[in-house]
Amino acid sequence: MRRHLSYVSLLLDAKKTLTEHRRLLVAGGWLSLLAATCLIDLRWFPAAAARLRTAARLAEETGHREIAAWCLETEAWQVLTDGGFGQALALAQAAQRVAPGGSSAYIQATAQEGRAWARLGQARETHETLNRLMRLVEPLHVPDRAEHHYRYDPAKSDAYLATTLCWLGDPSAEPYSRGVLARLESATDGPPRPRRAVAARLDLALALLAADQPDEAGQLTLAAMTSGLLVPSHHWRAAEVVSGLEARRAPEAVELREAYRELCAPAVQPS
Repeated sequence: MRRHLSYVSLLLDAKKTLTEHRRLLVAGGWLSLLAATCLIDLRWFPAAAARLRTAARLAEETGHREIAAWCLETEAWQVLTDGGFGQALALAQAAQRVAPGGSSAYIQATAQEGRAWARLGQARETHETLNRLMRLVEPLHVPDRAEHHYRYDPAKSDAYLATTLCWLGDPSAEPYSRGVLARLESATDGPPRPRRAVAARLDLALALLAADQPDEAGQLTLAAMTSGLLVPSHHWRAAEVVSGLEARRAPEAVELREAYRELCAPAVQPS
């Protein structure tokens, strides 16, 4: 990533047309945004914030509304995972105002708004936002590169809906999460998506806690933590289930807490 950004900087110093100059600034904006997203996944927030500022500045200079919207949506995700639910809601709504209508950024920001409402415990607003999201996703086709982070994959909407319902404590969260996990682990509906499946296990574990099924919740959480696929930005989700098991004095809680300390220790940030 650094090499690509350095190459863009080098090209900016070379002779070029105004059109070529703008294309380079846009490329730099996308690369900075992608770098910020990766750094957030690693929980390296100061470095991520610097990359986000660069991406936002380049979006402003080029008038690129989609990059600008993704910057706001990315920040919304970061503060949502840190417990800033009200701020995440405001950022997700701001991203929708900036994004081109119907764009991937607009859809993703709508999904983030729903998750923020769920964390705030506002059931009516959550379901209204989820209904808007489903209307946006319904006409979409699966993109050629479904794992492209900035091209919305309609298959993600099921996983987002499951997460949102779990966070809201909706009674439908458990059966819906089971269905999502089964589809993600199956090869009958596209290729298996193991990283999404890990997050889906944690969603289901949280739903099982709410349904007073701590044994299975513990098993799923341990499987997620030992999979080797859990990224640092999802460690807090595992910690939430572990804390829930501890609050219930479940026998699995001690083993899971030890596994969490061993496998989910904070990553060292770059200087």
